[in-house]
Amino acid sequence: MNDTKILIENIKEGIQEKKGKNIVVADLTKIDDTICNYLVICQGNTPNQVSAIVDSVKEFTSKGSHTKPIAVDGLRNAEWVAMDYADVLVHVFLPETRHFYNLETLWADAKLVSIPDLD
Repeated sequence: MNDTKILIENIKEGIQEKKGKNIVVADLTKIDDTICNYLVICQGNTPNQVSAIVDSVKEFTSKGSHTKPIAVDGLRNAEWVAMDYADVLVHVFLPETRHFYNLETLWADAKLVSIPDLD
């Protein structure tokens, strides 16, 4: 398994650890001129849960992939937090913010994989 796939798996585990929901992985590798190869999109129900998911993702990627995000933006109000892992961008949303921006439809050309919720 390559490093990016392991990183995505660690991100997914970090999200699931804090009960993040509606995880979608968008594969952008077949699309030209993108800023990354994969997007991982999920949601938490409250700003506190969004922050907890971000912390959990940092912990799982640090332990599992020995990787830290290059940047994390949006923690102040925690409606939409973006985590930059170079090849992989992670977006953790509140449900209404996710619905408003609807990133999945922006990347309709991408191969989208939905990860079933754990509970």
